[in-house]
Amino acid sequence: MSEPLPLTAAQQLELRAKLRALDEELLQLIEQTAEGAAPVDLDEPIGRLSRMEAMQQQAMTAANRRASERRREMIQLALSRLERGEYGECQSCEEPIGFRRLDARPETPLCLICQRALGG
Repeated sequence: MSEPLPLTAAQQLELRAKLRALDEELLQLIEQTAEGAAPVDLDEPIGRLSRMEAMQQQAMTAANRRASERRREMIQLALSRLERGEYGECQSCEEPIGFRRLDARPETPLCLICQRALGG
């Protein structure tokens, strides 16, 4: 397996557009799930099983919303690294992160070797 090459200007532009599109998509998702992540009103006159289902749905929506918020934070950090000219460089070993990896997960701050070393 060959060493990843630094990103070209065209690749950086492509990944910048991808990061911005993902950021907008996640922002919309977070806004859309605000109501579903709100606590279930226990005074609402519904059956016990319906209330339990509503509480379970609320918990899953809240967890998905938190995951989207965390991913959006990572995207914001990646955009900041891009503006500073540090994007595409592993935050651990400072080696280039391959374009294929960034194309699949453009917000990633680590190369595949360092990510595997962390157990992810």
